[in-house]
Amino acid sequence: MKPKSRAYLYMHICVVLWGFTAILADVITVSAYTIVFWRVFITTFSLYIILKFTGKLKTMDKSKLLIYGGIGVLVALHWLTFYGAVKLSNASITLVCFATTSFFTSLIEPFIVKTKHSLIDIAIGLIVIPAMIFIVKDLSSEYTLGIIVGIISAILVTLFSSLNKKYVNDEDPVVISFLEIGSATLFLGIFFPLALYQNSNVDFLPVLGMDWLYLIVLALACTTLPFVLSMIALKQLSAFATNLVVNLEPVYGIILAIFILHEHKELDINFYIGAGIIMLSVFTYPIIKRKLSPQNVE
Repeated sequence: MKPKSRAYLYMHICVVLWGFTAILADVITVSAYTIVFWRVFITTFSLYIILKFTGKLKTMDKSKLLIYGGIGVLVALHWLTFYGAVKLSNASITLVCFATTSFFTSLIEPFIVKTKHSLIDIAIGLIVIPAMIFIVKDLSSEYTLGIIVGIISAILVTLFSSLNKKYVNDEDPVVISFLEIGSATLFLGIFFPLALYQNSNVDFLPVLGMDWLYLIVLALACTTLPFVLSMIALKQLSAFATNLVVNLEPVYGIILAIFILHEHKELDINFYIGAGIIMLSVFTYPIIKRKLSPQNVE
């Protein structure tokens, strides 16, 4: 298998696993902050075990530590807003908001990695705007805040994906994952007392045994494995190309939400029209890119 084909395969595996994250966030009973903290804590521990076993733990230049640490803070903020959006709206709406990453990436990535803006990427990314209009126009106002937080989450994932694209080639993907998730754990741990003080709905420890089971699945199967695979894929693909594949996450997530959470009862036909438009952009992008600029196909 060619390196880029393997990279796309890895990204699709990631997307299938990430499709479960919004579902798990909906069924876990604790707050978004508690979910994210224990997710990154368990993930950091698992990555440490992997690095210790493989002998890849080593010292690193302080400037790189600061870079990966800063990216890790963005990861933490992305997950906080992502799970916050699930709690404020529902899994399906949050996943569709997440699909706007292609639009934001087409604008932001070139500034970060110092490349020219692609008119094709921007045009494909702009398709999400009428799609989002379809989605939100008939939704209850109770979902408005969740949609806003969901879009902020999409902007944050665009930022850390683009920064990872810029710096991922410098180190081992597992080491990078450990540093970023570890810094996310440290960041959230520092502010956990403030979250407990400010919000009575935030608990330090989940009480239910099933919550712990879901958190372990979320950390290991839906975070550790796909995070490392996505880092490997970014060595071959642009942030825009990877985020466009990630836009398939709503397909898996919404299907799961329908069968597991029965969320189709809360949504109307316009939601699915908008979601369909976004999904169409995902599938047509490689074809359009190949026809208009075959030498640049990711």
